Order: sequence, then structure tokens, then C-alpha cells
Amino acid sequence: MNGELLARVERGETALTAVLGDITEQAVDAVVNAANERLEHGGGLAGAIVRRGGREIQEESRALAPVPTGGAVVTGAGRLPARWVVHAVGPVWGSGDEERKLRSAVRSALDRTVEAGARSVAMPAISTGIFGYPKREGVAAIVDEVVRWIDANPGTLTEIRFTAVDRETASRFIDALKTL
Repeated sequence: MNGELLARVERGETALTAVLGDITEQAVDAVVNAANERLEHGGGLAGAIVRRGGREIQEESRALAPVPTGGAVVTGAGRLPARWVVHAVGPVWGSGDEERKLRSAVRSALDRTVEAGARSVAMPAISTGIFGYPKREGVAAIVDEVVRWIDANPGTLTEIRFTAVDRETASRFIDALKTL
């Protein structure tokens, strides 16, 4: 595993882990990208994924755009160690009904992950970066929605790796996992 494993919790047959590290370096079947509706991957996590994985990710994405807030689509992963990138469109803070939209983006990302044939996925703190969703509330909603999804789809995924490049977000993932 690339990065520092900070916490691990088992939920049925699924390992939930918190990792401090670069999501573009995670050797999992799929990585989730925090995307915008146009799937234009210029900045933030999306830009990092294209820089590391290659322009083919952006080209595939353009053919699938637009994606509504709360939705997700899958592309290849180019040169990333993963096989797929799941582009989940979370809400911009202040757009209204943010928690429902964020939870929908998480569910959609996990559904698309399984449809692609993946068994392991790295999940970032969708919408808590340049989209401005407060980290504490966003991470809590993401982890809670992942747990709800796992409980409704037991044995579907073997690992969900909550991955953060900064200590603040990673510590929020740890705190959320401790409540399980």
C-alpha cells in the first residue's frame, strides 16, 4: 500500500481503511475522482489524476459529460496503478441540499465501481476540497453513506480505502471510522 495506514475497521467482509497518501498511487481496482459536472479535470484531485494517469482519462471523460451532481461515471485509469477511475460529482457548498447530493454521489460511485467489476476502491473526501464542503460534516456523511451501502450490498467490495493527502482530512476519516 502506498501511504500510511492510519486505521482499519472490518464491516462484514469489507475492510474500511483510512490512509494518508496520494490517491493516484493507490494499488486498488478503482479510484474515485471528485469531479465537476463537465468532467473537465483541470484542478484539485481531478487535475492530479489526469497529470499522473494521462490525457486519455480526460478524453474518455469528455465523451461521458455532462454528469449531474450526485452521479458518477467510469473511465479507464491510464497509467494509474488502478484499472478504473470513477468520476463522482459531489455538490458545491452553498448550492443547496448538499448532504443529500453528497450521499448520492457516494452511492453512485460505489454502484459504478461494482458495475465495472472492481472489488477494491480508494475514496477521497468528495466535495471537501475546492467545492468547499466542510471537512468534518462531509467526511462524516461520506463514511456513513459508505457503511449504509456496504450493509445493503454485503460481500460486494473487499476494501474501501478512504484516502487523504492531508493530515486534517485523514484524521477526520479516522474519527469517523472510530464511531463504527
